Amino acid sequence: MKRNTFGLHLAALATLVTTLLVGPTAHVDAQAYRISFRSAQPLHGDVYYLARPFRNNFITVDSARLDPSGKEFTFSGKKLLPQGIFSLLDSRKKRLLDVVIDDSQRFTLNLDSTMRAAHIKVSGSKSNADMQHYIAQLDEARAESNRLKEAVKKANPTTKAQLQADMDRLNERMRQTEQKMFAQHRKQYFFKLTSRFSHEPQVNSPATLSDTEAKTWSHSQYLQHYWDSVDLSDHSLIYTPHLFEKANYYFFGAMFHDEADTIIKYAFQLIDPLQTDSTMLRYFLDFVTLRYKRSTTMVGWDQVYVALAQRYYLQGHCPWATRAELMDHRRTVEHLSHSLIGAQGTELWMADTNQSPDPADWHSSHRQPYDYIILWFWDPDCNHCRQQTAELQQLYDSLSAAGTRNFEVYAVGYTNDTDKWKRYVRQHQLPFVNVGGANVNVDYQVAYNVHGAPTMIILNKERRIIMNKPIAIGQLLEFLKRYETRIAQQPPTGTR
Repeated sequence: MKRNTFGLHLAALATLVTTLLVGPTAHVDAQAYRISFRSAQPLHGDVYYLARPFRNNFITVDSARLDPSGKEFTFSGKKLLPQGIFSLLDSRKKRLLDVVIDDSQRFTLNLDSTMRAAHIKVSGSKSNADMQHYIAQLDEARAESNRLKEAVKKANPTTKAQLQADMDRLNERMRQTEQKMFAQHRKQYFFKLTSRFSHEPQVNSPATLSDTEAKTWSHSQYLQHYWDSVDLSDHSLIYTPHLFEKANYYFFGAMFHDEADTIIKYAFQLIDPLQTDSTMLRYFLDFVTLRYKRSTTMVGWDQVYVALAQRYYLQGHCPWATRAELMDHRRTVEHLSHSLIGAQGTELWMADTNQSPDPADWHSSHRQPYDYIILWFWDPDCNHCRQQTAELQQLYDSLSAAGTRNFEVYAVGYTNDTDKWKRYVRQHQLPFVNVGGANVNVDYQVAYNVHGAPTMIILNKERRIIMNKPIAIGQLLEFLKRYETRIAQQPPTGTR
């Protein structure tokens, strides 16, 4: 609290003397922050929380109960709150609204039971008053935008064009409003933060490029400059929704459909400079790495996880990681590395339904006269396996009859009941290279990270893995066609 050094009355003078003698921690007013919420109508619930956003969750800082009137509650504490964006949560920890904490830490929000920004009046904090005014305008524009979108769905062509023009004018008006408010309040924390995170990289592709080349070039430039406006040395960003939303969109929005190599490239570009800042490094790695690790159904994401874990956790750049966490990363990396896209496939030698113990009678997964090998691990007791195997057989037979089959199916019976497996193969006359049983040169479960059926691994001409996730049989030919197109478009080795 700022004190007037002129005309101090006796009590204030005594306080000043006490402060000088006892030290700076002796204060008459023990409440360094005091944030009150008042409503003309009774509020719902009995307890509220003040919390800091952290990634997609909240860290509770304080709690407050409604006063007996049911219309007011106050958060207060003896230490100043750190600068940043704080959220008001209800008793179920649901976010109700945000406040900004800066130099003003003693203020009041007068609101109603809806807690909408348009109905909030702030006293004691200009920055919060300006923020609520800005949010109210956004809410109003969003409501109008939603109304126009609904109207467009029901409109005739003429009216639809008029409504689209209205939408364009609304967007332009809000763009100008934002620019004006960002300029007027550029020194305030909230507006400085929002203007930085709302900045979008401006990319204009060269006119000489084709449409496809321009799209690729623009996407690359967008990712290259995505973080230009954000100062990642500012640790207060960690406790804002802005940083999480931007990071979440970068990895799992803008790069959602990208190849693993592209994701890894831009992940390294972002994270490498943070290695000297363990706080910010941990913020990104704990969120991003675990998300890629757990998304086991997404093609290539296991490769991203392995690259991140190897580069940062297993190279000693994560001092916060416990020994158990590091061991878990190491085991998972070793576990996944066998079946990563691009890895050389392990050659399997297995006995067929004759179950000969002589390796000379076994069949190789690699030495087949086809461009592609589909390793198909299936169990005759699995309903989904039987259904997919039947579809694969139908495709196999039709392509064989047409003379256009360019793959072999190396079908491994993933079961200990070899008699049931052999009966099923013979009964259904499966035309694949059917192998199974205990007569095998290596543990294929380890070699290809097989821990369930059905599992599909596709190998190319060099017998490298090009797919390690199940593909619907109906999409198999389209996948191989896209793969061949992509390979044909790649420049020859040594020309990059």
